[in-house]
Amino acid sequence: MSVEKVRAYFRQFGMEDRVQELDESSATVELAARAIGVEPARIAKTLSFKNGDGCLLVVAAGDARVDNRKFKDRFAMKAKMLSAEEVDRLVGHSVGGVCPFGINAGIPVYLDESMQRFESVYPAAGSGSSMIHLDLEELYRYSNALGWVDVCKLPGE
Repeated sequence: MSVEKVRAYFRQFGMEDRVQELDESSATVELAARAIGVEPARIAKTLSFKNGDGCLLVVAAGDARVDNRKFKDRFAMKAKMLSAEEVDRLVGHSVGGVCPFGINAGIPVYLDESMQRFESVYPAAGSGSSMIHLDLEELYRYSNALGWVDVCKLPGE
């Protein structure tokens, strides 16, 4: 199970106990927000995009949407999401539990600026009923992010 991969990943930092497994589904932004009682925007969703034969991940605020023009300008390619089967194979987590922790080697991870409105966020932790609470510095460090990007738009933009 992917949540065990995530726990093992965080074990090296002595923080595997921060991974929370919920009694209810957190597989979507709305379900996750309801399950822990926060606004949906604070759920850090991990989006997986095709990148040649591989993929790249962008972690964004729960209320953010990919802006195709910004994405193409930043990555010089069209924003094409992976299929569920590709996510499993390329990332190492299943849809609903995709996160930037305990992933297959060599996947570039970026954090979208849409999350910078918050001190902390709640990304998934490998399953459709798990998550971890991290401040933005921790998210940056433990996701091994290559940097902050601006490839999303917020509601009303």
